[in-house]
Amino acid sequence: MKLRHALLSLLAAPLALAADKLVITVTHDLAIARPAETITIPWSDVNHALPGALLQRIAVKNAKGAILPYQVTNVLPQAKDPQGKGVAYGELIFQHDFAAGEKSATFTVEKIDTVAPVFPTKAFARYVPERLDDFAWENDKIGHRTYGPALAAPDEPKTGKEVLVTSGLDVWCKRVSYPIVDRWYNKGHDHYHKDEGEGMDMYQVGPSRGCGGTGIWDGAKLSVGRNYKTWKVITNGPVRAVFELTYEPWDAGNGVKVAEVKRFTVDAGHNLDQMDSTFTVTAGTASELTVGIGLNKTPGDKNQDAKVELTSTAAQASLAQWVLQKTNGQLGTAVIVAADAFKGFAADDRNDLVLAKATPGKPLRYYVGAGWSKAGEFTTKEAWNAYIATCAARAKSPVKVTLSSQK
Repeated sequence: MKLRHALLSLLAAPLALAADKLVITVTHDLAIARPAETITIPWSDVNHALPGALLQRIAVKNAKGAILPYQVTNVLPQAKDPQGKGVAYGELIFQHDFAAGEKSATFTVEKIDTVAPVFPTKAFARYVPERLDDFAWENDKIGHRTYGPALAAPDEPKTGKEVLVTSGLDVWCKRVSYPIVDRWYNKGHDHYHKDEGEGMDMYQVGPSRGCGGTGIWDGAKLSVGRNYKTWKVITNGPVRAVFELTYEPWDAGNGVKVAEVKRFTVDAGHNLDQMDSTFTVTAGTASELTVGIGLNKTPGDKNQDAKVELTSTAAQASLAQWVLQKTNGQLGTAVIVAADAFKGFAADDRNDLVLAKATPGKPLRYYVGAGWSKAGEFTTKEAWNAYIATCAARAKSPVKVTLSSQK
């Protein structure tokens, strides 16, 4: 899953200057496989071991000497740079597929004399002005989009413009691993509602939460915001894309108004994205908020006679849907909440909800995503639910990273 965000426990011993290699040892405590585990190293540690290293003149290798795709961002971890102002080099990012039972892996980073190859982009996000003001993102597994203020604006004068007011999140189902966002938008609106060999947009959002939108729950009612107001891309592939969407204040009940900044972390190889929502109280007072993270109760495509099978698992703070459709295949969707924030489940007339406690001004972490049966990886509800269970386990047990230098 997105459990790519290898929460680093940097147990680094002092690094010798002018080393030939930076040695990275990654360990974890689970017996399960951890495919596409994302490993992040502060660039300051790379530079300390390899002074003067340049992002385009390094090689990251596994224990067999194979060169791995990598990314160097211009941002620090959010905890160190909450405003996302950026630095010249922030983090080194790469991935490893841990096999079942493989609890340790070693990698090296070294300077090279040639320019490193350009690695295929597997995580990507962008603003889409050619379709009003959609914002779309994808990786090699699944795609998504959401909607900006232009879509919410009234159709005045009457031109036939679509009007939709929602902060829900859409799903674009892929059966290919290469990027499709640009291709589908360039083909035009009608085309991506049909599977022409790459996948399709068959998910219904409307005014619901879609696949993982948020709201504030008062015990009986979910109060939700409007379409996103502003966007900011923070880093953009090839391994990880990070972006933020901001939502203007809305009435959360009891005289309280809240605004939201939602940070998306999209990693290659995962069907779930990591989300960090920070809520700010702009009117009234609230020391704690109950956030509802939703899955649309009626997400099936038109004329598909969709049936939704719901699985809620308190022990892993997860809510999963398996959507059976007549001809469009089956779709799994899911939300997982950080265990220490989980407050149970609920529902309203549009959404099934996972509830989580949030402190104003502090990020609430959760994971949201989908998987399509026609992509071939999840063809049954049992397979989808097993995947969600592994994602929840990985979120609770992040990898640990130790650094050393080698001459």
